[in-house]
Order: sequence, then structure tokens, then C-alpha cells
Amino acid sequence: MSAELQQTEIGEFPAAWSIGRVDSAFDIQQGKQVSKKNRDGEHQRPFLRTKNVFWNRLELTDLDEMHFSEAEQTRLELQANDLLVCEGGSIGRTALWNNEVDGCLYQNHLHRLRAKDGKAHPQFGVYWLWYAFDVAKLYFGRGNVTTIPNLSQSKLAELPMALPPLPEQKKIAHILSTVQRAIEAQERIIQTTTELKKTLMHKLFTEGLRNEPQKQTEIGPVPESWEVVKLGNHIQIAHGYAFKGEYFVSVGPTVLTPGNFKLDGGLYWGKRTKYTTESYEPNVVLNPGELVVVMTDLTPTAKLLGGPAFIPEGRTILHNQRIGKVALKSAKTTLQFLYWIFLSEPFKRYMRQTATGSTVRHTSPSKIYQYAFGMPSLDEQAQAIDCLAKVDAKLANAEDKKRALQDLFRTLLHELMTAKTRVHEFEITA
Repeated sequence: MSAELQQTEIGEFPAAWSIGRVDSAFDIQQGKQVSKKNRDGEHQRPFLRTKNVFWNRLELTDLDEMHFSEAEQTRLELQANDLLVCEGGSIGRTALWNNEVDGCLYQNHLHRLRAKDGKAHPQFGVYWLWYAFDVAKLYFGRGNVTTIPNLSQSKLAELPMALPPLPEQKKIAHILSTVQRAIEAQERIIQTTTELKKTLMHKLFTEGLRNEPQKQTEIGPVPESWEVVKLGNHIQIAHGYAFKGEYFVSVGPTVLTPGNFKLDGGLYWGKRTKYTTESYEPNVVLNPGELVVVMTDLTPTAKLLGGPAFIPEGRTILHNQRIGKVALKSAKTTLQFLYWIFLSEPFKRYMRQTATGSTVRHTSPSKIYQYAFGMPSLDEQAQAIDCLAKVDAKLANAEDKKRALQDLFRTLLHELMTAKTRVHEFEITA
């Protein structure tokens, strides 16, 4: 081993870094227990729960309140640069407090860490715990495991952590925070573009693009040139084949299920994607470009019911009974336009209102056929599709950038916390 490196219980680190317990760098305090008795009292104050704490982020839109005595307020009131660490649930999940809410306190399922003796930079502490708990799993098995996993104050106190010299901690925190801010910027773009898309869809499907005078119809006002039609006049929907679960395997042709559909349209291939070795007829193979919709939603909310997707190229995809295949029987519209109709809020609301079943929600071709909407000319349909496609492209671009930045962040988190990459390799600017 190089003289400049030291071997420790949590890995190999530069000799200039110290390896200490968490309580060597932070004062630790657990919060107040939430109970009916503790809620009664005149000193009602906002407090944080584990559901408010995410990695390097606090969600403060839904703060609870309970009574805290004056002594408890003195002991538990948060200060800027305090770390909040989850004791239960997602053990170790940590965020930094920056005085976002005046006089805020915290419950007993959170630990408050406050830097002491100038040994730790608070933001570095957040990133170290993120690395140790979530990325490297350094502390796996160190929590108390009963019926509910938890991280007691004594266990947290004794966890080892690497502590570079304070200037190096600050530089590491600066680099990682720069990437985090870039991720947040993309998240804001995604949020803004999503709202734009929602507003644009409403305008396109109620007012159109040509500022026409409107007429009153059974579905409300629509442009004068539009025709109010039912889907059943223009499409037919076919169910697929009931593939048997006993033939599901980890590789093979893909059996399309509701679990492959995104809420905002399209497909993805996650861990729950089904593959089969069962024999099947050629007519159950879905062709690239075909439009499909969800006919059965396995959740009570029915948010996916009626959700659309086009079949992509690149894999064999099989049509099962929980999915409907949409075919045109009219030349007055296109599958591309109907895709956006299926994504519209009025159609989603109609699907929820007409669904059957309690735990598992179902629709049927006959119910979908009864949905009425305003249909513009083919030319105006094409213009609407083009507008929405451009917004979707901007959204996809921001999502791609966000994923790339998230990958970069996790790579840097590992490289910097293990000293595989040192901060002197980066030029730090204010």
C-alpha cells in the first residue's frame, strides 16, 4: 500500500483524511415523539417528519403541527445547516435545513446532526451519508432490525465516516452541489414544460388553432367548423391473447402489460416486464407503429386506464388481453391525433368515471366507443399534432439531460468520496 494511503474498516483513503465516528464531527439529537397526548397544548409548532425528508431535499408543502413546551423548543428548534437524518423508513436519508420555515422542529423518527469543532462541512456531511447509505451501502446491516428497520441514535453515533481536511470537504461539496443545481434546473424545465403541454392540450381540444367563433354542443363549446363525434364511429378495438403466467421467463418475446405504459403516454421496459416461452399465433405479434391502449389497470386509481402508446421497433411485442389494439375505420382522423385524444384530461376523466371493478379497474371497447369529442379537419389535426410533438421533444430533451446529470452525480459522488478523483483536478470558481 502507498504511504499516502491508509486502509480502514470502510475502505482505502488518503492518509491525510481522518476516519472518525459520526459523533466525532456532529452533535446528534433525536426529535419528539408524535402521539395524541403530545399533540394537545397551546404551543403548536410546525415539525418535520420522515415524509418531508428526501436525499438533499426537503418537501415542505405538507407540514404537521403539535405542542412543544418551551424547553422542547429550545432543545429541538432547527438552525441553519442542521442535517436531518431519517431514523426509519428509508434509513439514513438526509437533507440540509436552511431555515426554510421559522420556528420549525422535528419528530423522533428524525435525527438532527449539527456540525461541531470545525471537523465537518454540513453539505459534505449530507453527501457523505448519501454515498455511504445509498450508493456504497457501507452501513448495510448496522441499523436495528426488528419488525421495522430503524437507525437508533447510538447506532448512528458510532457509524464511521471519512473526513478530508475541511477545505477539501468544501470543494467536494461545491462540485456535487453544482451538479445538483444543474439537475434542479432541468427539473424546473420539465415542470414548466409539462404545465405548458397540459395548457396547450386544453386549448387545442377546446378552441383549436384558428380563433374561430364557437358553437354550443352536448360536450360544451367547440369551434364552429368542428364536428362532435364518438370514437366508435372512427375506430375499432381488439383485445389480445390471455398469456399464461406459468410460461413467463426472464428473456424472450415481450408480453405487453399495463405495467409497461407511462402515465404521459408511451412504453418503457422496467423490472416487471413479462417475457414468455408460450407458443402463440402470428396475429398476436404487434407491429411497429400500431396504437394500443390500456384496458385493465391493476391500481384502484385507474390512472393508466385508456393510456395510449405506439409500438416501437426493436423487439418482438405480444398483444395480451389486458391491452386494446386500435384500428381506424374512418379517413377523417389519424392514429397520431387519437393518441393525443387518449392523453387528454377529459378522456382520462371519462375512463375513471366509467371504469368497473374496485381493486382492479376495467374498461371495454364499448365504453371507449361512447366517448364524444370535437374533431377538427385533418389539416388542423396535423397542426395540433405538430405543436404537441414539439413540446414533447423539449420535454424528452430535458428528461434526457436530467438522467445524464443524475448519472454524472452518482459517478462523482463515488469518485470523490473514495478519493478516486481528487478535488485538485477540478478548477473551482466562486
